[in-house]
Amino acid sequence: MSSYGVGGRQASGQVRITLDLNVDIFGKHVILVEDIVDSGHSISAVLDLLSTRKPKSLVVCTMLDKAERREVEVPIKYLGFSIPNKFVFGYGLDIDDYYRNLPFIGVVDLEKYKPK
Repeated sequence: MSSYGVGGRQASGQVRITLDLNVDIFGKHVILVEDIVDSGHSISAVLDLLSTRKPKSLVVCTMLDKAERREVEVPIKYLGFSIPNKFVFGYGLDIDDYYRNLPFIGVVDLEKYKPK
């Protein structure tokens, strides 16, 4: 799924499903694993879609929760860390398709950041 517009720094508000499941989840316990829950629009859309497939249970696990940016309620069952409203990168999260491979999560000041 994707909800980020051009540049990948701001959610567009429109969620696109770019790859669907290739297994049947009917009657199964499902954990949806997310890197970061921000506005909540993306994960909410995926939860709505998956719930139509009648899993026995459907819960969310996220590494990072940026709750102060939440626009849509998201029921997070398993949470790594709550973080403030800062742009983070590293450990799988990118900025302009860079720095995803760093072994830590960093915060960037977008006013000082100069894209490559």
